[in-house]
Amino acid sequence: MHKNEVKPLNKYRKNGSFIRYAKEIPGERVQMDVCKITTGRYQYTAIEDCSRFRVLALYTRRTAKNSINFLERVVEQMTSGGVPLPIQRVQTDRGQEFFAYSFQEKLKEYCIKFRPIKPCSPHLNGKVERSQQTDLQEFYYEMDLTDKKLPLLVEEWQFHYNWYRPHSSLNNKTPMDVVVEKSALTPFWEDIEAKYDESKEKICIQSYKKEKNSLHLSNYTKAEVIPKNILHEKCNFFSISNL
Repeated sequence: MHKNEVKPLNKYRKNGSFIRYAKEIPGERVQMDVCKITTGRYQYTAIEDCSRFRVLALYTRRTAKNSINFLERVVEQMTSGGVPLPIQRVQTDRGQEFFAYSFQEKLKEYCIKFRPIKPCSPHLNGKVERSQQTDLQEFYYEMDLTDKKLPLLVEEWQFHYNWYRPHSSLNNKTPMDVVVEKSALTPFWEDIEAKYDESKEKICIQSYKKEKNSLHLSNYTKAEVIPKNILHEKCNFFSISNL
């Protein structure tokens, strides 16, 4: 290299420090995702951004119907049993199971805002993605995935995760420790519902470009007929049975 006067390559290393972003108000945002465990076993996961409190459930398929069932489960478990976490926003990837019209309508019923992430941006859903890696490494690694009691064992794991497992991201506290510590900052459901403006919540479509440029389905009332050209654009992203 010296003979040919070639300069050595400079290697740059990223700074080891990083900023960990988290919401300050419990319930402000819930990240939701689906992880395939094995054939016919899909884990739905919801994690509250501030406290890392999670809700888990196993399903045989990832569908709009199962997504709605899981959402109802999440709302119930995050608002009962001493866990005051009124959900303001649900954040998901762009999977079909979350973009179904019926799922988004159910969110509206609960006065929850739907905030899907941009395409090819799994880091924006990093908390739920990382927590599922924890599930695979600490729980499923030792489990018999054909065990009929697996759904029950998942519930026990969820309880352990929320109440007893310390988290480095929480300064070695448990999610329930944070829920209790920040209870004074947590709004009431009545406050969330009062601030919710359904007219501002449009139906999102799975195609990000078309979501930005095309007409939203929510511009039509249920009594109106959607033009064929508009419906044809949407048919690849919505199940007709969900309209």
